[in-house]
Amino acid sequence: MQKVENFRKALANLKMIRDYAEPYGTVELTGMVALFEICFEQAWKAIKETLEHAGFDESRTGSPRQILKTAYRARMIQDEEGWLSALEARNNVAHAYNEAIALDIVRQTKERFIGLFDELIAPPINS
Repeated sequence: MQKVENFRKALANLKMIRDYAEPYGTVELTGMVALFEICFEQAWKAIKETLEHAGFDESRTGSPRQILKTAYRARMIQDEEGWLSALEARNNVAHAYNEAIALDIVRQTKERFIGLFDELIAPPINS
């Protein structure tokens, strides 16, 4: 499945943010936020594709929130709250010109979101 492969590549890129420490330059911070956004987009699209392949009707036209809730019900993801927090962070990317918001997105990505994304490529998405 192409979207799953796209997600894996995006996650590999995102993991590179672990190599950076504060203080971040503007370009570094902007780049790290962009890597998070790209990875999240690829993640929910991979989930959607996997759910469609498994026959979940609501995945055909669902919003990211609906897709994540369906994935939780299908036991494809374990931490619904964490994924919804990642969605909220993705929605805040438009405000990443605000350094505090950008820093929070990077912090959450390093502390929480990379772990969520890693769990997604565990057995449920490989099957």
